[in-house]
Amino acid sequence: MNKIPIGISSCLLGNKVRYDGQHKHEPYLSGTLGEFFEYTPVCPEVQCGLSIPREAMRLVGSVENPRLVTIKSGIDYTDQMKKWGEEILGFLADKKLCGFIFKAKSPSSGMERIKIYPEKGGTPQKNGRGIFAAMYMERFPLIPVEDEGRLHDPLLRENFIERVFAYRRWQEMTETGHTVHGLLQFHAAHKLLLMAHSNVHYRDCGKIAASATKANLQGVSSTYFNTFMEGMKKPATVSKNCNVLQHILGYFKKNLTSEDKAESLELIDNYKKELIPLIVPVTLMNHYVRKYDEKYLKEQYYLHPHPMELKLRNHA
Repeated sequence: MNKIPIGISSCLLGNKVRYDGQHKHEPYLSGTLGEFFEYTPVCPEVQCGLSIPREAMRLVGSVENPRLVTIKSGIDYTDQMKKWGEEILGFLADKKLCGFIFKAKSPSSGMERIKIYPEKGGTPQKNGRGIFAAMYMERFPLIPVEDEGRLHDPLLRENFIERVFAYRRWQEMTETGHTVHGLLQFHAAHKLLLMAHSNVHYRDCGKIAASATKANLQGVSSTYFNTFMEGMKKPATVSKNCNVLQHILGYFKKNLTSEDKAESLELIDNYKKELIPLIVPVTLMNHYVRKYDEKYLKEQYYLHPHPMELKLRNHA
């Protein structure tokens, strides 16, 4: 497969671009995910013209109007970074990125909970976004984003990567087969995956897709994908996964022996009790799909949403 284009804070790849001349290399990102992602590294502070090393900076002001200011000398680099940001966002749009991994806690690249210090001193509030990260997320609201700190959480990591692959599939569909049929096919193949994230969005997407015609395709597609990505951002819980697994099992009620059915239900129950990882019942479902040649389920991305090598469903 072709690697998926992803933006990333440059220091996370081992590039020595931080204020102290060091890096924050994350081997999982460059190694494991690097097998599937093609990275476009970005360091807002260096690329907007600041030196290596440089004085450390922080956000000062309010959530509505944060300023990027050096800690000791008080130099304000907000306008300089925003001017550069407008230029780089156009460049990144041409890259057709399917995700972005930001540097946690960075006043330029942090995606959430960044400290904002009051102008007159006092206790900082952890409710800000880095200057560049905020610009990127406002310009590309549907592109999946995360920071490297949150990616240490197995559930958040799986959710992010699942969204990246889904975004890529949508991108490919709109580039090669953006028709009413293409939209309906995309929805059909993602039904169970979306169900595992949000039943509400699953139903809404079905209604939106069903309303598509050749005349209104662009508008309906935009509404559909907004709703789809909103639903995919919801966590796929154990309970919702169990519901999908039982739904899949229903397709084989005429094929399975009573012993096979009992074994399947036992595995689903063991997963529900968090005694085994999701990959175990999913592997059994995939076995039944191949054995009984269930064509509808063969097309379902729920059963293979991302490469097995990433082992995202192997945690209990």
